[in-house]
Amino acid sequence: MSIDLDLDDFPKEECGVFAVAAPPGRDVSRLTFYALHALQHRGQESAGIAVREGEHVTIQRDLGLVSAVFDETSLRSLTGDAAIGHVRYSTTGANKWDNAQPVAHTRGDGIVALGHNGNLTNTGELRAEMERAGVDLRASTDSEIIAAMIAAEPGSLLRAVGEVMPRLVGAFSVVAITGSEVVAFRDPHGVRPLVLGRLPEGGWCVASETCALDQIGAVFERDVRPGESLRLTAEGIESRQALPAAGRRLCVFEHIYFARPDSTMDGETMWESRRKMGAQLAREAPVEADLVVGLPDSGTPAAIGFAGESGIPYAEAVVRNRYVGRSFIQPDQALRQQGIKLKFNPLPAVIRGKRLVVVDDSIVRGNTTRQIVAMLLEAGAAEVHMRISSPPVMWPCYYGIDMADRTELVAANHSVEEIAALTGAATLAYLSLDGLQVAVGRPSGDFCRACFTGEYPIAVPDSSLKMRFESLTAPA
Repeated sequence: MSIDLDLDDFPKEECGVFAVAAPPGRDVSRLTFYALHALQHRGQESAGIAVREGEHVTIQRDLGLVSAVFDETSLRSLTGDAAIGHVRYSTTGANKWDNAQPVAHTRGDGIVALGHNGNLTNTGELRAEMERAGVDLRASTDSEIIAAMIAAEPGSLLRAVGEVMPRLVGAFSVVAITGSEVVAFRDPHGVRPLVLGRLPEGGWCVASETCALDQIGAVFERDVRPGESLRLTAEGIESRQALPAAGRRLCVFEHIYFARPDSTMDGETMWESRRKMGAQLAREAPVEADLVVGLPDSGTPAAIGFAGESGIPYAEAVVRNRYVGRSFIQPDQALRQQGIKLKFNPLPAVIRGKRLVVVDDSIVRGNTTRQIVAMLLEAGAAEVHMRISSPPVMWPCYYGIDMADRTELVAANHSVEEIAALTGAATLAYLSLDGLQVAVGRPSGDFCRACFTGEYPIAVPDSSLKMRFESLTAPA
């Protein structure tokens, strides 16, 4: 047994996908490798690349970071003119080799390889359908089911995708490759991000975020539209609106936490969006303090925004060990207690005697926040005022974020004042829902905000779950 030192108070990343089709002579495996490096923050459990050469598709995938899975020798062996890539965090299915992506399924005389970001909510129904049809499913992911469904459809890959998409319920941004085609497609609500890019020397690509395009020198063209499927070739793209767009519902946590700060959405970097969240939070929840501190790295832009709006100086008072990541240690009690200090270390010379405003992006269970407050007080802080640059997380996510069950979500079961007392903070305040929309600069209807509101834009696996927990929190 082992414990994960990637702190429980943070929602876990989803996955990252990439696909490219390029003229002969371009090193598509290396382009994919660098793009996956840029998307590494979206998943650290496994990485994989599938490359097409002629009519043959070669796949390499394994558990671990991109740099651990691929080396110079393996990249030289992955030759071809098109490729897809994937980095994974296991929102569904255990962290085992069978669940690493791209997943593959036999299709005629060849295979289809596929990478998926998101979660289906009708997986049980689809799995039963595949099993009744005698399909051999080796992994435990919804991604393998999508691959099997596409493999069962005749005709071109683009046609097969168009036939399968209406049967998928949930969130999905997918890349797929066969010996003749590369296709990308997105769910009709656009919950998970997917962008289209053009390579300057010819060729096209898609990626989960614009930072991957920047990494390989591609030019951002546009978002892949909700419900759209695309065939990528070296010469251009073929687009089909496979499903009517159901109204954009991009996951708002992309703005709050998931997307890399240098990625752009709606014409603005996530860094600037998060800075605006911090500034709005300062307007909504002012406090008398000496320093504003951001928990690195996700809380830093919002802390800078809070400091700029409030006039309270910003200080780097906590240093993060960036080499801890998803480390696993044996559950020795002393090491459990040291877990927070393996990732964060305070600077007593900066903190001592100061009233601190500590800005973070979210609180899930509350355990880590309590440890951080205790650590700062132990380092000499006179007061610790917590400010959270998102609304309270009160509902679980079914669309690709590994988030706690509602019984474990501290804001679902405690008032803000109670959470402050539980964490030891002198005061606690969250950004309001209206304030969040002001900061991101788009109407609430453009986003999935179910983790804050309980209003799910796509059917969830068990609708009674939501009602059952509503009864637990309903006023007497």
